[in-house]
Amino acid sequence: MTEITEVPSPFCGMGTDDLTVQVNGTALKVVENGCAVNTPLFEQTLIDLKARVNGKEVEFDLAVRQAAALLKDTCQPVIGGCATDVNGMRALLSLADRMGAVVDNMNFTGARNNFLALQDSGWMNATLAEVKNRCDLLLVVGTDLESVAPRFFERYLWHNDAMFVDGPEQREVVYLGKAPSGQASVSPGGKKAQVLECAVEALPEVTAVLRALVKSQLIRAEVVAGIAVSDLQMLADKLKAANYGVITWAAGALSFRQAELTVQTLSEMIKDVNNQNTRCSGLPLAGKEGDQTANQVCGWTTGYPARTRFSRGYPEYDPYLNDTQFLLANDEADALVWVQAFNVKSAPPVTHLPTIVIGRSGMVFEKEPDVFFPVGTPGIDHAGHAYRMDNVVAIRLKKLRDSGLPSTAQVLKAIEQAL
Repeated sequence: MTEITEVPSPFCGMGTDDLTVQVNGTALKVVENGCAVNTPLFEQTLIDLKARVNGKEVEFDLAVRQAAALLKDTCQPVIGGCATDVNGMRALLSLADRMGAVVDNMNFTGARNNFLALQDSGWMNATLAEVKNRCDLLLVVGTDLESVAPRFFERYLWHNDAMFVDGPEQREVVYLGKAPSGQASVSPGGKKAQVLECAVEALPEVTAVLRALVKSQLIRAEVVAGIAVSDLQMLADKLKAANYGVITWAAGALSFRQAELTVQTLSEMIKDVNNQNTRCSGLPLAGKEGDQTANQVCGWTTGYPARTRFSRGYPEYDPYLNDTQFLLANDEADALVWVQAFNVKSAPPVTHLPTIVIGRSGMVFEKEPDVFFPVGTPGIDHAGHAYRMDNVVAIRLKKLRDSGLPSTAQVLKAIEQAL
């Protein structure tokens, strides 16, 4: 048994790099600084060690040849999931270019709310380091932050290492929309977060009123979606009085039509606050299961985020038509490649099409794929890089054990060579 310290996590999106993990053969145990997100994913037992074709274990080379045979004469295959590290995503895009495939990240429908707002009017966002050192008011909109990132408050608010904030009690937390599920948002001194609760579907009108109040516009109503306008006025005043306010949201949690307009309202409100002799920034929550990594690598490789097709010999981006579910439902694809190196519960959608899965060992399927490659997990079975939620840092992931499993990049490169 060995013990490895300062282990970074690829799972929570924050790039937490202070875990201590015991390694006993291929068994892992998080003994320090784990959380409800990270610990189960690190401690998952290794199950599958060999590739399968039609449910039967085969040698790696045979599985590669079978996968290549399924893809050889396809016209528009789809590569979905895309949960991998930087090298895995690079290899994925190379294979997609070779085959004329569509590349779609499984979390893109939520992320699209952010991209549409960004493309239309831009935004002003903070890094996690700025949150740690400067934030004195955190506004959480429409999401339960501690379930998304359980150690966020511990790592970035309730500490004594800030450069420009005199201790954690100088910080204030406000929830707008969904209430917190636990006590992580309570300061070390016992100060609780203020909660202005409403239905998630009501956030468009609530945020619109809040922005109007920030701009000192008259609101004749006294209540909006169950929240007193006077309470929203106090929140607007707090945003304008803060030295460095941060507004955070999870695009995937905004599960209502045209949620990108709410993201745009928040982004424009942040600009309005910055016109009032103070600082304010946004912090979109993401980074789980490699979605930030997929969009970053796709971005600096093709100029577009994921949900891009290569069938015409060059990348074409469409956030609606290049949706895996849409393509499968309308029989516009002729094969599915599913890449998921992080989460065994994220199996591919069931389809009649030839299906190749490059997934984490232990994945259970409703329908056995034609070819299954169990692969190592970045940050556990091999080293790698993954982007954290603020998109400015690529975390260097460590290898913790020798499982004998190939990486996603190795499998995708082997398939491309076989083609």
